[in-house]
Amino acid sequence: MTALTDQLALGLNSPICLTWEWTYACDLQCVHCLSSSGRRDPMELTTEEMKSIVDQLAEMQVFYVNIGGGEPMLRPDFFEVVEYCVERGVGVKFSTNGGRINAENARRLAAMDYVDIQISLDGVDPETNDAIRGDGSYSRVRTAMDHLRAAGFGPFKLSVVMTRENIGQVDAYHALAAEYGAELRLTRFRPSGRGIDTWHDLHPTSAQQVELYNWLLAHPDVLTGDSFFHLSALGEPLPGLNLCGAGRVVCLIDPVGDVYACPFVLHDHFKAGSVRDDGGFARVWRSSDLFTELREPSNPGACGSCGSYDACGGGCMAAKFFTGLPLDAPDPECVFGHGETALAELEASGGAVRPSVSHDHSKPTRTGPVTHPNGVGKRRIPLSIVER
Repeated sequence: MTALTDQLALGLNSPICLTWEWTYACDLQCVHCLSSSGRRDPMELTTEEMKSIVDQLAEMQVFYVNIGGGEPMLRPDFFEVVEYCVERGVGVKFSTNGGRINAENARRLAAMDYVDIQISLDGVDPETNDAIRGDGSYSRVRTAMDHLRAAGFGPFKLSVVMTRENIGQVDAYHALAAEYGAELRLTRFRPSGRGIDTWHDLHPTSAQQVELYNWLLAHPDVLTGDSFFHLSALGEPLPGLNLCGAGRVVCLIDPVGDVYACPFVLHDHFKAGSVRDDGGFARVWRSSDLFTELREPSNPGACGSCGSYDACGGGCMAAKFFTGLPLDAPDPECVFGHGETALAELEASGGAVRPSVSHDHSKPTRTGPVTHPNGVGKRRIPLSIVER
């Protein structure tokens, strides 16, 4: 690892960026949703509590917040809190399914400084996307993208979770982003939230992982948020820090104020504290037992004998945890197959127990079961229904 990576692995006084889930309310039920969103939590942070957190982040000089959910635009105070972030000098990047980006809202967002939009699309055609995100979701995302372009928003980000169904569409995604003057952002499918139940059927195959690695090397303009650092074991490192930043340079605040080490490990095992406790977010970040432990030098464990450990760092903590592997085991998508072997050995011994979702905010089924083209069972609801 580089000297900078070594330093970052020990943790920073403030996170580089902070993922902040504003609500569990959502009008979709994507099969890979990391937070199992659907229903609003009755203990959701109030507007004043949200602004207090913004004040804390500004004082800590957090560069920007990555806002998500659920669907953050379903909060009635969405624009009020976003505008407050901007006033306090905290940049905003928010992820959305596009359902609330009409012409008026697009113009309002385009008029703001320090606001970036990440719009989710998981297929370049309705068949691929809607099997993951729900009927009609492709059409409304394209409509939202049209509104942003018409409003002159600028280079918003087109965000894609890579599955075995859409990984062959990366060139088409690249062209679609270019058509809108947008930036393409590809992210890894982690087996968290509802993804626990679909990961085994939808995560990219080993051959597809190699294909993606080579494609990313050839397209350095494509953003990844360091999602694929496990692929750097294949040879030339991918652009970025190439490390697990959980509790070191990143963390997550959920809609009720609980702080987790990583956006992909919304489980009590990785909860560090709450912004509602004495000392607020700063105390959790700087002195919680969990984050202190994560900043200690890590043990390579089963990966210690692999010559590529320095390149991949053993892979993703969330991917291991939610597939039932120990945290010092190889990544389940280890490019050398060590993770697959470890999973097979666990299953053969009866020890592969996948953790359940700690906080399931899924909606009740409204339209009955629907079968994914690959045979993955899922639930869909009409896009017009929003539970608050």
